[in-house]
Amino acid sequence: MSEGILIRGARLAASLTERGADIAGAPQVDLRVAAGRIVERGGVAGAPRLEPRDGERVIEADGLVALTGFVDLHTHLREPGFEQSETVLTGSRAAAAGGFTTVFAMANTLPVQDTAGVVEQVQALGDAAGYATVRPIGAVTEDLEGLKLSEIGAMAQSRAEVRVFSDDGKCVHDPLLMRRALEYVKTFDGVIAQHAQDPRLTEGAQMNEGALSSELGLKGWPAVAEESIIARDVLLAEHVGARLHICHLSTAGSVEVIRWAKARGIQVTAEVTPHHLILTEELARSYDARYKVNPPLRRDEDVNALRQAVADGLIDIVATDHAPHPVESKECEWDSAAFGMVGLESALPIALISLIEPGHASWAELETLLSQKPAEIGRLAVGESGVHPSELAEGQPADIVLVDPQGASVFDLDRLHGQSSNSPFLGMELPGRVTHTIRRGYLTLDGGELVAAETVAAAAAANATQNGVSA
Repeated sequence: MSEGILIRGARLAASLTERGADIAGAPQVDLRVAAGRIVERGGVAGAPRLEPRDGERVIEADGLVALTGFVDLHTHLREPGFEQSETVLTGSRAAAAGGFTTVFAMANTLPVQDTAGVVEQVQALGDAAGYATVRPIGAVTEDLEGLKLSEIGAMAQSRAEVRVFSDDGKCVHDPLLMRRALEYVKTFDGVIAQHAQDPRLTEGAQMNEGALSSELGLKGWPAVAEESIIARDVLLAEHVGARLHICHLSTAGSVEVIRWAKARGIQVTAEVTPHHLILTEELARSYDARYKVNPPLRRDEDVNALRQAVADGLIDIVATDHAPHPVESKECEWDSAAFGMVGLESALPIALISLIEPGHASWAELETLLSQKPAEIGRLAVGESGVHPSELAEGQPADIVLVDPQGASVFDLDRLHGQSSNSPFLGMELPGRVTHTIRRGYLTLDGGELVAAETVAAAAAANATQNGVSA
């Protein structure tokens, strides 16, 4: 283990509570990190500035914003089974580059993450890589087939301590199965994360249904296919008294269903992806399959409604739905192309341009959207191996991201660190950049550059040994 890290002069996101506030107005803080935790704070509330100690790595952070490490509740790491698209190692490297210290890995692997053995394998791969805490999401149904519940209890009681279950990529369409799943996870405070897509209403669908889909000759994907499933499931969650999470909200109508459900006190949370906050169906005119995604890109009206829903607190988190694919699955005819986009490295810049700059969220609210609330929904504090800090305070685990909000640069292939390059943002000029990511007290991203894999793995192993937990 290193002798520790001293961050000097950063601006705390938590202190930037006013939307549109200039970061220069926030107090500067010094953070001393040792043995995986924040052990001392200086420079705020009259506390003296901290001075470097022998052997301590010093990060001069004037002009940078310090936030709790980001948590992605919706990542596809593909391994096991689809290593040509992504591996746990390459996906967690992409996560570190984007400021994420924890990712929840979706269950659509091969074999499917529907048993204790498979989820423990995925978590172990994340532990060994060390770039991020990898928390597996368990499948709701066996083999994602929607016919029989998976080994939900065994996964919850496994070393992976699974608390989030989803058939993402497929909808749990059978209402009786959905009810039973909600009843099951309620017993241990788990949550069902639903991919809201009525399969009958979207057979062969290629893009958002409307005038443009007719013009382009592509079969439409109606908004009601999403909205009807959400409406059904919030009623089931109310009936059962269980927690429900809605993946990748994409329509204005879905926002209204969530508004109604929350007003009734139903335990429902919702996420929006960065790409649904900025991109619209008009991009389908190019027939560039980088813009083919599930759910599809929607209308301007939907994008505006989603942004306002974030501003109103109806949408709880931003989640990437990072979905890597090999080149041949995207550089082909639209109809034959796979659905999905990579998004870990671009999440922060897109959040800045869609939420911070227009005044839909403050920096403190952004920290909640990207870190604290997803950690809460995923019950990340279950077990020492999953501890996530609630704030950058003394004694908290040192999961920290430093962001340079100034300037803009072209988002190019050099910004991607995963196995695949199917980003819809390539060539766009985007604001801000993650400069440093610290996971459990050691650097995974340093000055915008990924730390070497062997160095990160060694630090993760030493950290685990020191704290007596899995890496």
